[in-house]
Formats: sequence, C-alpha cells, structure tokens
Amino acid sequence: MPSTLTTIFRAMKYPNYRIFYFGQGVSLIGTWVQNIAMGWLVYRLTGSALLLGTVAFAQQIPSIVITPFAGVLADRYSRYKILIGLQFAAMAVAFILAAVVLKDRVSVPIIIILASVNGIVVAFDTPFRNAFVPDMISGRKDLNNAIALNSSLFNLARFIGPPIGGLLIAAFGEGWCFFINGVSFLAVIISLFSMNIRSAEIIKKQKSFFNELKEGINYAFGEKPLRYLLLLVGMSSFFGLPFQALLPVFAADVLHGKSEMLGFLTGALGMGALTGAFYLAARQKFHTVPKTTFRAALIFSVCLAIFSLSSNLILSFLMMSFVGFGMIVLFNSTNSIIQIISDEDKRGRVIALYSLSYMGITPLGSLLVGLLSEYIGVPYTVFAFAVICMAGALLFGKNLPVIFRRVVRKTQY
Repeated sequence: MPSTLTTIFRAMKYPNYRIFYFGQGVSLIGTWVQNIAMGWLVYRLTGSALLLGTVAFAQQIPSIVITPFAGVLADRYSRYKILIGLQFAAMAVAFILAAVVLKDRVSVPIIIILASVNGIVVAFDTPFRNAFVPDMISGRKDLNNAIALNSSLFNLARFIGPPIGGLLIAAFGEGWCFFINGVSFLAVIISLFSMNIRSAEIIKKQKSFFNELKEGINYAFGEKPLRYLLLLVGMSSFFGLPFQALLPVFAADVLHGKSEMLGFLTGALGMGALTGAFYLAARQKFHTVPKTTFRAALIFSVCLAIFSLSSNLILSFLMMSFVGFGMIVLFNSTNSIIQIISDEDKRGRVIALYSLSYMGITPLGSLLVGLLSEYIGVPYTVFAFAVICMAGALLFGKNLPVIFRRVVRKTQY
C-alpha cells in the first residue's frame, strides 16, 4: 500500500507543485459550491431548461474568442504572475454574486452578465493553469502523474463541494455559497505567493502575436495525432458535456428531488471522476494511455445514454458515477498525451486549443441542448447527443495506431 500511494502521489516530491496542489484544493471546493448554487438559483428563479443552457453558454462562450490568444500569451509571459491576477479577478466576481443575492437584487440578466465575466476569467485561467503544470515539474516522466493529480483534485472537489452546496442552499440560500467561494480563493492566492517561482518564469517575444497564433494553429492541426485528439475532445465537449447544465432538471423533474438531490447527483459524478483520476495517476506505462482514452470515450457516451433515459434513482447514481469516470479519463488522458507529444515552444498554444475544444465548444452545445430540450424534452436530447459521442469515440478508435506510434516515439518506450 505505501508503494502504491508513492506511485499515485509521486509528483508531490516537487515543492512548488505540492504547495499549489493543496491551495488549489481549497479553492476548487468553493468553486463547486458556487457552481451548484448558480444552477439551482437559475432554475429556482425561472424553471427553464433553456435559461439553464443560456447561463452555461454565457459563462463558457468567452473561451471561444479568448482562449487561443491566451495560449499565445502563455508562451510569451510569466504564467505564474498572470495566474495570481486571475485568482483575484475570480474572487471579485464571487463576492459580487454574493452581494446581489444576499441583498435580494438578483435577476437573470445580472446572473448572465456575471457568468460572462467569470467566463472571461476562466478563458484566460485554463490555458495558463494547464501550461503552468510543467513549470512546477522538472522530471518529464512525472508530468502525466501531475496532470492526473490535478484532475483528481478537481474531482475530489466535485465530490465534496456539491453536497455541501446543496445543504448550504437548503439551510442558508445561494448567496452564502457565493460568499464562501470568494473566501476560498485566498487559499490558492496564498499558495502562489508561497512558491519558489524562479524556474516558472517564461519570457518569449520573438514573432508577432498573430503570427505566433497562426503558427500554433497550423502546428496543432497539421500533426495528425494532435488533430485526432483535438477532434475527439471537441466532439465530446460539444455533444457530451452540456448534460451538466441540465442536471437541475434531472434532479427536480426526473428524479423528483430538491437541491440536496442535485448536490448528491453531482457528487456521484465527482466520485466517478475522482476514481478515474486516481486510476490514471497510478499508471506508470504511458504508452497504454491512447487505448485507455478510447475505452473511456466509449464508457462516457454509453453510460450517459443510459442515464438520460433512467428514472430509477439507483441506476441514475450508478450511471452518473460511470459517466464521471469515463469523462475524466477521456479529458485528462487527452490532456496528458497532448502535453507529452507537443513541441515545448508551442505547448501553451496547443494547450489553449485543447482548452478551446474542451471548454470553448461546450457553450455552443449547452445552448443547443437547451433549445432542443424545449421541443423534445431534456432526456431525449441528452440521449441523442450521447449517441453522437459514441460515433466520435469509434472514429477516434479507428485512428488509434497513429497516436500510439507518436506517443511511443516521444516517450521512448
């Protein structure tokens, strides 16, 4: 058991990563408390699946425009310094949300505006945060483990935060959930200031901004392995991830629960995702990860299809756990492969395109799923999208040998 734990947590031997890991952990729990409160607040005020999708769209749409440019900046400037500023910006949004709700001045337009501002912060934060991980890890062989541990942390927070949020909503209302999230950002800010960042400085100003952006796009889509990975992520994000915006509908209308039901349903998703993250962290032979990615894509899509048509509580919780497992293994493993096989001087831009495929495409799917749900219902819409995800997974499986050969060459197995 001690040797297993050492394998799973081997990236913790790097002091900067260890400090960041624990600080980020506290902040992410607060983020999930806010996420659950935001969804429940919108559905309580409107009872509309369309508006749930609209708010998700507003929060995620900035990624489409901003993320590619953020990737260029991540290859040019100090990821560390910009990350600090972004944490302060996200904290301010959380406190403003808390103020308007606690003072009973909240409305759907205000929520959409603040969701959009938060989306702008996240659009910058995601490529910087992902590209920052290798700056904390000097041993390339431990990079996959660090990425997997980051994912485990995110999903541990997904497991812990939503049930807490559901209980807090029932006891005190949504406003205090936003306030708690604002306070939680202090943990990651303090951790960033506590790091030794000499090795994390990146200054790169060689070509014009737009030439570097074009170079990154041409490189990512010109390389077949990167192109196949980005297409899988894009399809899974557009058609697969929007189900999360509609979980309040499943909790209230399909499973006939209240905010606690939403919290525990999201917690089941997080429990599966956390299991998937630790599963990846324990793997030491990286050349097997492409095949694992293919299997995870199938698990994600098949279990999402079953969940969408289930009205049985136990089956829904079980399928949501498998969806979480498949989802996190799929997206985390593609992230790891992309970081490993990308050229060092283009990593920030390629990761930005990954983030765009992961988060930037999702708002369009969220808007579409909200619109279609008004006509054919939430369960059938999610089912149809899950079937499309299955097709994407099978297409990826057909191109698996190309990705496998590149991974073997880069890792020299």
